[in-house]
Amino acid sequence: MKKSHILLLGALLLLPGCGRAEADTRTIIRIGHNQSTNHPTHIALEAFETFIERQLGEQYNVEVFPSELLGSQNEMVQLTQTGAINFCVASNSLLETFSKNYSLFNLPYLFSSSEAYHAAMDDKAITGPIFESTKQAGFEAVTWLDAGTRNFYTVDRPIETPADLKGLKIRTQQSPTNVEMMRLLGGSATPMGFGEVYTALQSKVIDGAENNEMALTDNGHGDVCKYYSYDMHQMIPDILIGNLAFLEGLPAEERAVFEQGFALINTVQREEWSKAVESAKEKAQQQQGVIFNYPDTAPFEQACQPLHESMLQSNPDLQPVYEAIQRHNQQFSTS
Repeated sequence: MKKSHILLLGALLLLPGCGRAEADTRTIIRIGHNQSTNHPTHIALEAFETFIERQLGEQYNVEVFPSELLGSQNEMVQLTQTGAINFCVASNSLLETFSKNYSLFNLPYLFSSSEAYHAAMDDKAITGPIFESTKQAGFEAVTWLDAGTRNFYTVDRPIETPADLKGLKIRTQQSPTNVEMMRLLGGSATPMGFGEVYTALQSKVIDGAENNEMALTDNGHGDVCKYYSYDMHQMIPDILIGNLAFLEGLPAEERAVFEQGFALINTVQREEWSKAVESAKEKAQQQQGVIFNYPDTAPFEQACQPLHESMLQSNPDLQPVYEAIQRHNQQFSTS
């Protein structure tokens, strides 16, 4: 076990609730994530806390830890594996290292619209095989969280066509899929940790990045990047994972309550996400001077199509899930 992991485990003993009063025999449920307290994810997890304690307050005391208080996302996943904490929010790219099934959600232009994206992610025939594919690692997904659409934003030029990316260094997530996506689009992928992006933009180490609108405001990227282009290349969910031993050890009646709570997290987070995106966009336009533009997405989608073909060739077991997603795409394209 890594030294940092050991220190985190020790730190947990000093967290509020760990030194419980002798009369308090409730089980503590610890949930970690890396967002601020005003983020839609934290608001949704607080709603879960209230719900579980209202329904099962004699048995459980839920504690939510934002802003990486329990460590980095990678460390929180390790803590969830061991059962040191019960739940954490993980990125799809990180989960891809535990199960190649998660690589499906990283595909650019997997979903044709936000409506198709939400419908597909709500379809348990699609998410079930993927969410359960990490059981051998000691955890499984319990719900998904909306992270919006990922789009390109750049310092000094708009991205109207893939040709506009030529010669530009664009920060991407540390995922082979994203690196190949940038190659196909003609740009130069520069993977790095998200916390390094602002400085890299400011010092012109990179020319732009790709993320949702809240990166402009919550992380200050709109202070440097003045063009945000809705090419809508990815819709990648964040995932709430739970320790498998804890989940499987719940009595049936309690597990049913927790399942209701997981559904509540999803509902609240999506509602709060919509409001947060609108607020971020307004702030970016009015206070940061960001210009939003809407290029034709067809050339971008066409350039990325080889990624779909190579993924299905390397992971044919995902073909039925991929086809199910395409049915949702067709439904919303004709509705």
